[in-house]
Amino acid sequence: MTTLTREFRASFAFVERNFYLSRRYWGWEIAFLVYSAAGALSVSLIGADQGSPALILTLIIGAVFWNYLSVIFSWIAETIAIERWEGTLEYTMMAPVRRVSQLMGSVFFAIAWGLIHTAVVLTALVLFFGIDLSRADFITAIALMGVGSLSIIGVGMMAAALPLLWVERGDQMVFVINSLLLLISGVYYSVTILPTWMQAISALSPATYILDGVRQALIEGVPVTSMGGYLLILAVMACIFIPLGIFVFSRAERYAKRTGKLKRVG
Repeated sequence: MTTLTREFRASFAFVERNFYLSRRYWGWEIAFLVYSAAGALSVSLIGADQGSPALILTLIIGAVFWNYLSVIFSWIAETIAIERWEGTLEYTMMAPVRRVSQLMGSVFFAIAWGLIHTAVVLTALVLFFGIDLSRADFITAIALMGVGSLSIIGVGMMAAALPLLWVERGDQMVFVINSLLLLISGVYYSVTILPTWMQAISALSPATYILDGVRQALIEGVPVTSMGGYLLILAVMACIFIPLGIFVFSRAERYAKRTGKLKRVG
């Protein structure tokens, strides 16, 4: 068996483990799905109240695609928290498995679960509103989401190190990062209405380019050839954030092992 095959099977094992965890807590998963769909509907109804089809579509795109990005970020960033809740953190970190394989397993599951989550929310919105996507360029949207997801994965890997460094407050810090990304990334509004200093910070968020680009693709039908700037920025972010995320997580793991934080549960 080659090394690549062995590591791929190790990653798949983590995918399978996360699936069984989700199945164990299926009640919470359904609750989160209902909450996400209800939240997206509530926000989108603001556009309906204003009688603006364009605003409805803008809010729907923000709600649906932010849901996808948020699910990916949360599943990766909360990898350590889940292990600690299950009482398996020390065993997993001491297992003879490359850390990259573990992180990739979390990534694969996060993407799959994010797509399922998003499909449910999108179906609820489509059934509720009459959405006109006759001008949409889906190839552009898929390209932006594909490249952009890699950048979010890197950010999630860095955030996953926080519960290793700060046992009592790491999970809360992950939630704060997710909330700040929601604030600065123009999920429900254009980042141009933000204060100047916040616009500068928003330029560092991959979600800013993903959401703005997807809106242009689905509302205005902008072709992928006109999105070269956004795709380049997201590709550069992915090339920086993923290696940086692996590096940060590895350093945090060594620190946690050296200081005995793996055994602590609170």
